[in-house]
Amino acid sequence: MILGKQSIAGLALALFVATTLPSQAGAGLLKGKKKPDADLSTSRKPTAAQNALIDKAIAREKVVVKTIKERAPLVETYIQNMKPDPLLGQVPESDQHFLSRVDFKSVINDQSYAVNKDTSTGTGGSKMGFFKHSLSAVGSLGGSLHLTFHEAGFVQMLLMDSNNFDRQHYSFGYVRNDFLGNTPTAVFDVTPISGKKDFGRFFGRVWIEARNGNVVRFNGDFAGTQEDQKEFYHFDSWRTNVQPDLWLPTSFYVEESDPKSVSRTLKFKAINHIWGYVLKVPPPESENTSLDVVGATDVSNDAQDVSPLGAQRAWVQQAEDNVVERLFQAGLLDAPSEFDKTLEALANNILAYNNITLSRPIRCRTLLTEPLESLAIGNTIVVSKSLLDTTGVVTQDGAQQMGNLNAILAFQIAHIILAHRLDTKYAFNDRLLFPSTSVFNRIPMHHTDADNTAAAKKALELLNAKELEGGQQYFSLYLQQLQQRVKSLKALNEPMIGDGLTKSDEDPTFWMQAITAKGPKLDMKDLKQQAAMPLASFLRFDPWTDQVFVMHSPFEPLLTAADKMPFEVEPVYLKLSYYKPPADAAPAAAAPAAAPPAADATTAPADPAAATATPATPPAATPQN
Repeated sequence: MILGKQSIAGLALALFVATTLPSQAGAGLLKGKKKPDADLSTSRKPTAAQNALIDKAIAREKVVVKTIKERAPLVETYIQNMKPDPLLGQVPESDQHFLSRVDFKSVINDQSYAVNKDTSTGTGGSKMGFFKHSLSAVGSLGGSLHLTFHEAGFVQMLLMDSNNFDRQHYSFGYVRNDFLGNTPTAVFDVTPISGKKDFGRFFGRVWIEARNGNVVRFNGDFAGTQEDQKEFYHFDSWRTNVQPDLWLPTSFYVEESDPKSVSRTLKFKAINHIWGYVLKVPPPESENTSLDVVGATDVSNDAQDVSPLGAQRAWVQQAEDNVVERLFQAGLLDAPSEFDKTLEALANNILAYNNITLSRPIRCRTLLTEPLESLAIGNTIVVSKSLLDTTGVVTQDGAQQMGNLNAILAFQIAHIILAHRLDTKYAFNDRLLFPSTSVFNRIPMHHTDADNTAAAKKALELLNAKELEGGQQYFSLYLQQLQQRVKSLKALNEPMIGDGLTKSDEDPTFWMQAITAKGPKLDMKDLKQQAAMPLASFLRFDPWTDQVFVMHSPFEPLLTAADKMPFEVEPVYLKLSYYKPPADAAPAAAAPAAAPPAADATTAPADPAAATATPATPPAATPQN
């Protein structure tokens, strides 16, 4: 299978800045004048204490820039172009997805944010604004799943001003005090000082946390001079306290209104996530670094002989472990988390309900990227974060519908049962030995069409167990909802490394199409029916450790059909808190006696960590795989 992502460096930015707008000449940037006095009319002159906090923020921002220069995180951009809809107000018309690994040391320099006047003005010129280097900006993880370092023009939305965020270039006006989560902040309006000739200066509002003066949120856009002003896209950028006194960019939301729309439809909206800060820029000499085994215990005298079948299974597991570890090192997989254990418990329940015992337990991990996909790497099931987010429907009583998760897991469990194995060539570790700065050629982990057809049939058999069959109605509604959006959300439905829900671009039917007949008919007007959630509804991630954890959002009643927003990008609003060092790992306890599964496995508590464990005594079955 060939990935359909764009692999031309910089195309992400060209599309982000250009093709998200109408194609008419001159539509690339909105023109207008800003009036600093009017913009600061709601703010007041800072007091001495507030000025001291601003000075702290200026100093801390230099530390943030220095830290980012030493890192090479993953940066993901997902864009939805919008159109009016008579029932829902607006719906996605098309989408684009880009994933890149960014060497910020090469991005942040004295010329990064200067406007290229040859391309930003003039007849027939590209209206690229400050995105001067956009045509060579992005190392896409597209076609060949590249993990390469390049400049990225959109980095401007991660930093207010990497070179000159100071009092010589900006004026500050106090607005109010505010809490973001449990973090107290002071809010200031920020404008470029009049008379400066530099383009691309930040123009907007900042939230500065009160304890140490770190900027934790900022929103607005970027300004030019008063004589020749260009308005760039508006954005809202958030940071997370990832280490003691260190707040780094985590996510930002971008949207722009359509001035021609009488119904106030957005032109487009986009979300950008950054993670993998633990990935440093490696020195050139580290390409062939050897690793010593630390803490290994010699138990060779206790080892048993291995049968031929056992040797074959160990060989498959070696390939599995190699690939999982390499994907984690590349920043694509989450670090092992409590949520992964919840998925494992659900997967093992499916096996137990069907009287099936595997030779090795099922492991689960979360793919941190946006497209809806899942895959089985040996006995490890990987599910993308957005697939988990959009299926995480919570009912009014606070319970989560488990039918969706059961169906997703059953599809990959079926692959495991049917022995649709990973290519064992990856048991030879040299096939995966390359530095993270080089090209990461795509590992063909997707299954064949024949395998997916057989797995879908087997998955439906697994879901017919009496404890699971009641949950099929929820996944039926989910697929019906996705069917309405699949043509407009092609990028969201194009898997990066595994199996998508749809068969192909040419055949947008689902592998598990038969399950759509198991539930009621989708009715967007029915406010009691929530088939799929917006993106980022269920899981959050730590951008430093790459662990995922469950959000605890209150139930929001639907007032109109427009409140459903299935599969849509939504604004970022993080519950910010100060960094807490991880608690010391508790000693491993003896395996507790597991409670028997509930008779109804279609719903679970809102916190999946409370999910039912695997039955303690599953019926005897013939080992498989």
